[in-house]
Amino acid sequence: MSKISQPHLLGIKNITTKDIELIFETAANFKEIINRPIKKVPSLRDVTIANIFFENSTRTRLSFELAEKRLSADTINFTASNSSVKKGETLLDTVNNVLAMKVDMVVMRHASVGAPHFLSKHIKANIVNAGDGTHEHPTQALLDTFSIHEKLGTLSGKKVAIIGDILHSRVALSNIFALQKLGAKVMVCGPPTLLPKYIASLNVTVEYDVKKALEWCDVANVLRIQLERQQIKYFPSLREYSLYYGINKKLLDSLKKEIVLMHPGPINRGVELTSDAADSHHSIILDQVENGVAVRMAVLYLLAGAAG
Repeated sequence: MSKISQPHLLGIKNITTKDIELIFETAANFKEIINRPIKKVPSLRDVTIANIFFENSTRTRLSFELAEKRLSADTINFTASNSSVKKGETLLDTVNNVLAMKVDMVVMRHASVGAPHFLSKHIKANIVNAGDGTHEHPTQALLDTFSIHEKLGTLSGKKVAIIGDILHSRVALSNIFALQKLGAKVMVCGPPTLLPKYIASLNVTVEYDVKKALEWCDVANVLRIQLERQQIKYFPSLREYSLYYGINKKLLDSLKKEIVLMHPGPINRGVELTSDAADSHHSIILDQVENGVAVRMAVLYLLAGAAG
C-alpha cells in the first residue's frame, strides 16, 4: 500500500508537495471506481473509523461517511450535541472512550484551533482534521486544488483569487498553503475588515476590488460569509456586501476571458454568488462535491497505509 509521509492529516502546512501529488493520483483512481455500477472496494475492510464532530457539519461529515462506506470501513458517528461533552467531559476523555472501542482512525471537527494536533500527541489512532476553528480544513483544500487540476490540467503558474470572508475561514488558509505548494499564484480579496492583518505575510497579493480580482485570476474560489463566527458587525449589511463583493453572471460576462468559479459550500445564494453565476458554465461547484468523496477516500486509504 502506498503511504504519505505523515501518520496524520492535521493541515496542509504539515504535508509535502509529493504527498499532495500522491493524494491526487489516488483520488483520480478512486473517482473512476465511484463512477462504476459497483462503487465499493474492500480497501479498508478491517479498519474502524470514528467521525467525531464537535461542531455542526453536513457536507463534510456526509462526504467522509460516504468515502468510508465506499472503502468498506466500519464507522462510528459521534456528534457533540448529543454526547457527554455537554455534561462536561473533556476532549481527551471523549476520544479515549471512543478509542476503547478499538478505533484505528479519528476524523475530527472541533471549534478550537489545534485540537487535532493536541489529540495526535496523546492517542495512537491516525487523526484527520475535518476543520479546527478558523485554522485549517485540509481535505477541503485538497478537493479544491484537485478540482482545479482536473479542470485546467495543472496548477503551476495559475492565478487563483480567494474571495470573501478570509478572516473567519479555515478553507482560505489551507487553500493558500496547497496552492502555493503546487506552484499557483494566490490573491485574496474582500472587505478590509474581513482580511486578517497577517495575510500579506503569507506571500499573497491583497486586493479590495472584486472586479480587479476577477480580471486578474484564472480561478475564483468564493467563500461563504460566516455569520455564525462573527461576534461583531464586519460590514453594514448583507445587501451592501452583495452589492460590492457579490458575483453575478453579468459581472462574469463582462470579463474579457473565461474564468473557473468555485465555492466550498454551502452557498448563501444572492450574497456571495447569485444563482445565475453559481449555476453557470463557469462553475465547477458540483464537481467539487463529487471530488470531495474521491479525495477523502484517498486520504483515508493512504493514512491507513502510513499506519501499516
